[in-house]
Amino acid sequence: MKIFEPHIHMFSRVTDDYERMALAGVRVVLEPAFWIGQPRTNVGAFVDYFDTLVGWERFRASQFGIHHVCTMALNPREANDDRVNADVLAVLPRYLEKDGVVGVGEIGLDDQTPTEERFFLAQLDLAKAHGLPILIHTPHRNKRRGFERIIDLIRDAKFPWPHVLLDHGNEETIPLTRDLGCVSGFSIYPNTKMDVHRMVAVIREYGVERIVVNSAADWGISDPLMIPKLVQALLRAGFPDATVEQLVWKNPIAFFAQSGRLDLAALDRPPTASRRETHDGNTILRGQDPDRS
Repeated sequence: MKIFEPHIHMFSRVTDDYERMALAGVRVVLEPAFWIGQPRTNVGAFVDYFDTLVGWERFRASQFGIHHVCTMALNPREANDDRVNADVLAVLPRYLEKDGVVGVGEIGLDDQTPTEERFFLAQLDLAKAHGLPILIHTPHRNKRRGFERIIDLIRDAKFPWPHVLLDHGNEETIPLTRDLGCVSGFSIYPNTKMDVHRMVAVIREYGVERIVVNSAADWGISDPLMIPKLVQALLRAGFPDATVEQLVWKNPIAFFAQSGRLDLAALDRPPTASRRETHDGNTILRGQDPDRS
């Protein structure tokens, strides 16, 4: 079964993960711009990171038969940092016009500060101006309060709900989002947030309409194969193939296709790439014979 992984931080993963994901059915990955584990102290660090998302990571994924797209944003955690926040906002427009950038994200709230709200609203305006959907990070702490505040901000800004993906949800938050017309996202982790068994229960209760699932798979304890594992759990639980395909393939495609930048025919087959290719002189081979790798 083909899988569109709609939120995974491959910048923090090793190349072997791409190979394992491809073998498990992952055909497309979407990588949101995010926090990298420590503060970035100048806008140049963001520019280099953004260039990696639209350059090297797309190349690296293609070497294993995986399409790579991304979303761009000033993440909510670093929105609080006055050393970088205004300058990052100023460079974002040029990245929001690049091929392979299919949304604005991750934006949202983390510590739930007034500064985060100001930069969240500014990036809603950028999304409107560039005709892009938004991928929203919701707080790890006081999650319900964070969801409620984000919903109020979006409603007041009159941003269209069909272009909103409210991510990192759980059993407590889905009643808040179910009738808004947005997409509800769930991050599946080995030990925290949602796990496979809880997600199966959510799908059994709510169905798969306007729901997407992801592994996030960042720097911490995480697993880039959580969605293939969820697929197997859903099939074992008796869900029809068509229902599972809707969840892990059709739903994320339908949401991010609103950007107008997904080539649906191309996504239906793996990208073709020669491992003799390089990106800015760099290769994944490290001196190995490409015919043996």
